[in-house]
Parts: sequence; C-alpha cells; structure tokens
Amino acid sequence: MNPLLSRLQPYPFERLRALLAGATPNAALAPIDLSIGEPKHPTPAFIKEALVGSLDGLSTYPRTGGIPELREAISGWLSRRYDIPAPDPATQVLPVNGSREALFSFAQAIIDPAGGRAVVLSPNPFYQIYEGAALLAGARPAYAENPVEHGDWEGVQLAYVCSPSNPTGRIMGLAEWKALFELSDRHGFVIASDECYSELYYAEPSLGALEAAHRLGRAGYPRLVVFSSLSKRSNVPGMRSGFVAGDAALLKAFLLYRTYHGSAMSVAVQKASAAAWKDEKHVEENRRLYAEKYRRVMPLLKAPLSAEMPQGGFYLWMRTPIDDAEFTRRLYRERNVLVLPGSYLAREVAGRNPGRGRVRVALVASLGECEEAVRRMVDFSVNL
Repeated sequence: MNPLLSRLQPYPFERLRALLAGATPNAALAPIDLSIGEPKHPTPAFIKEALVGSLDGLSTYPRTGGIPELREAISGWLSRRYDIPAPDPATQVLPVNGSREALFSFAQAIIDPAGGRAVVLSPNPFYQIYEGAALLAGARPAYAENPVEHGDWEGVQLAYVCSPSNPTGRIMGLAEWKALFELSDRHGFVIASDECYSELYYAEPSLGALEAAHRLGRAGYPRLVVFSSLSKRSNVPGMRSGFVAGDAALLKAFLLYRTYHGSAMSVAVQKASAAAWKDEKHVEENRRLYAEKYRRVMPLLKAPLSAEMPQGGFYLWMRTPIDDAEFTRRLYRERNVLVLPGSYLAREVAGRNPGRGRVRVALVASLGECEEAVRRMVDFSVNL
C-alpha cells in the first residue's frame, strides 16, 4: 500500500457526513442542499445535441492529446475571452477530463520529491484537491491566505492559485499577478492557476493568468499553466471536460505523464465540448441567472449573519454567530438547510483557521430555493 495515502485528510464532505450523523432534519420543511458546488441550471440543448450527434466517436480509442477541433476551439476561446494571441493549439493547449483530475495529476508530473524537501503552496481556504495532490506527489503542503505574502519560498516547486476563489469569490488583480510572477522568476516555482469559475463574474470580467502574463510582456507564459472547465461555465459537470493551457514545455511533460495515466477524453465529449467553447450566449444567460440570485438574496441577509457580495463564483462566504460546525449541524436539524462549514475548507496556520466562523453557501439551487434557504438561515440565526 502506498504509505502516502495515510497522509490524506478526510474530504470536506466526509467530515460533513460525520457531523450530521444522528441529526434528524425538520421534516416539516422541504430540504434545501446548498453544500455542494454542483451546477443545477439546465444543460444547453445544443450541447446535448452535439454530444448525441457525435456518438459514432465511441467506436474509436481517443487520443490523449485530443482532437484538433477541440484544441482549436479552446485556443480561439482563450484569444477572444482574454484578448491574447491565440495559444498554439498543438503545444500550448491540452484537453483534460475536467479541471479536478488535471489539478491533481499535474502535481504528480511536476513535483520532484527527491530529498524530501519539495513544497506545494496552496491558498487558504482552498480546494482540497491541491493538498491531496501535494501529499501524493511526496511534497509538503503549505498554506497562505494571500500567496504573494507567503514568507518562506524555500523548497516551493508549485503554487496553486484560484481566481475567482473557491470559496471567497475574490478575483486576483494585475498587481498581484505581477508580484507572483516575480516571485516565480526569483524562486523557480511553477504556477497552477485554477480558473474554473472564470465565467461567473458580476462586474468586470475576471482577469485570467494568461491575460495578466500577456499584459506584462511574459511571452510563452514561463512556468505558468491555467486550468479551466465547462462544468460551471456551461452547466455540464457530468461531461468532465476542461483544459490546461500555458507553458509549452510544461504541457509537453504533462502530456507524456497523461499518455501513461490513461486519461483521454471520449471523442463524443470532445466534439460536444468544442461546440460549447464556441458559444457565448448560453454563458451570458448562465451568468445572468446567478447574478439574479445574488440580487435577490443579498438584501435578505441581516445580523447576526453577514456576507460580502463576491466578485465571482457562485458562493456566499457567510459569517456565522456561533461555531461554523455547530451552526451547520443545528441549521440542518432545525431548518433542513445544508451548508458546508468553512473550517473544513481551510487549515490552521499560526493559530488561525481562516474558515472558522464561516459557512460556504452554494447558490446552485433554484432562485426560489435560494431565497427560502437564506430566509430560514436568518430566522434560525436571530433566534439562537
């Protein structure tokens, strides 16, 4: 048995199940689950039609590098979305089975664990895949609420960033990217930018890492790769379709790893994905639906609950008047609303867990359910 498996922490939803064990929800109220960031808006019809129309592709083994049509569609989307020169579809774009598996496997391909001194930096709070990827690559995870303010870069080989952030919804600005690129130049670490929420923004379009690098004159995107996905953008989490783009040398090594890893995407899914990347109308409508949810639920919040309007994503990073785990368990039992304790999404550093006293609320249910859930949460809180 791989001894590194013993270093993995329980996944947040495992901890949530344990927390709720024995808690019977209020049967007089319909259940509302806002704990998981799983998109619930309908999948656009044209994507389903493209998938069904491509089922002949099931008769062939897919290539790990993907079909040219999909690589070119992704390259074109990146160019249009971020106003950058179209990345080379053959060397700077790689289709993957959703951003989650790629974020994990990338560390396995990049990290050199020799000497036991490798470090992977993660934001805090964070998506736990970053931590698991570090541990199973033989590296030590480190955490920073703001990566550019991390003080010890000794041994750091890979830095994960997430913008818009899960769970805070914060978007990194150009000055932060500049500082992080300069740190990468000085210390030699690779930057893995998780941008799966990039198309859910509520003011200016979110700044992408490739866009920031281009603005700063970093030709070829040295030591930089970005990860994106159709799951949130196009409401197709079941297709498991995304991409990695950036530094051609890193992608060449990653492709070699993936060739042995056996993670090629079905041709039918690739063709449907190409159709999705070429269309923006459904993305605009999707963003409008989430914006409407925020417009309706934010005025409902009142003390002792509070949350700021996020810059991106589809979460409320909500402050709680009592311990976040206790709040979650009692809210489930008394109001039949399910959220995720914020402390489960972070690690304690220097005596501080930045998720403590918060819950993550995923506004993925219908508008009516989101409104009803927030009303129940407020009523529950004022009566504590």
